[in-house]
Amino acid sequence: MTIEPVNSEQLISLIGDSRKYTLHSHTEFCDGRAQMEAFARKAVEMGFDFYGFSPHSPLPVVSGCNMLAGKVGCYLEEVDNIRRRHGDHVRFLASMEIDYLGEQWGPSHPFFQSLPLDYRIGSVHFVPTRDNEPIDVDGSPERFAMRMNTKFNRDIRYVVEKFYEHSIMMVQQGGFEIIGHFDKIGENSSRFAPGIENESWYMSLVDELIDNIIAKKIIVEINTKVYAERGRLFPAVRYWKKLIDNNVPLVVNSDAHVPALIDASRQEVFDMLDSVKKAGTGC
Repeated sequence: MTIEPVNSEQLISLIGDSRKYTLHSHTEFCDGRAQMEAFARKAVEMGFDFYGFSPHSPLPVVSGCNMLAGKVGCYLEEVDNIRRRHGDHVRFLASMEIDYLGEQWGPSHPFFQSLPLDYRIGSVHFVPTRDNEPIDVDGSPERFAMRMNTKFNRDIRYVVEKFYEHSIMMVQQGGFEIIGHFDKIGENSSRFAPGIENESWYMSLVDELIDNIIAKKIIVEINTKVYAERGRLFPAVRYWKKLIDNNVPLVVNSDAHVPALIDASRQEVFDMLDSVKKAGTGC
C-alpha cells in the first residue's frame, strides 16, 4: 500500500487543524532506540492523527547515525506493514531526514527524488573542514568543542558561516518540503562562544536563510527535542514572528528517538505559538 507524495501546500492541507501529529522521528533504521512498531503503537495509544517516520538518510561518507542505502527498501516495506496493521487509527507517513553535504548531495539528489516518500525533510548536520572533510557538528556541546579543536582550529565563525551557507544552498536547490531545526548550530556555537547569536554577522546569516525559506515557501519545523532538558527550541522563539508575519507554514515536531517522547513539549510549544500569533494581531 503506497500513498502519493505531497508537496508543501498539500502536506499542510493534509494535517489541517490537527495538533496530534509529529513528522520527524528516528527508529532502528538510524540512531533511534526502538523499533518502528513500538513508535507506531505509541502513536495509536496517544491518539495521534498523523505520524511521520524520518530516518537519517544514507550518506556517501561513513556515519554511525545514518541509515545504510541497502536498508531503504526494508524501511519502506516496514512503513507499509505498519499502515496495514495500524492504518485504521493513524495515518503513517514515510519520509527521510536528508543530509545536505554540498551541491552533489542533498534532498534534490536524484536518488532521494526517486524514492516513494510522502515528504522529505532537509537538514544540515555536517560542516566541511577547510580540507573538505565533512564533520558532524550536531552532537553534544562537549563533542562539538573537541571537533572545534581538532578539525576546525577553533574557528567558530568559519563553522557557523559554513552551516548557514550550506543551509541556504540546500533551500535554493530544493527537493524537500520541511527544513529541519534550521538554527541548530546556535546551541553548540553559543556554548563554545557565548553571545555569538547576538552578533550582527550571525543574525544576518539567519535573516538571509529565513528570506530564502520565505521565497521558496518551505515548511519550517519547530523542533522540541531538547526543550524539556535544555530549554532550547529550533528555531529559537526570536525568529518565529518573522516567519509568521510572512505566512511561513510551521509544524511542531518532537524529533523523537524513543517512543515515550513522541509528543514531548509539543503542547507547550503550541501554546507559545498561539501567544506569538495573538501578540502579532494586537488582540
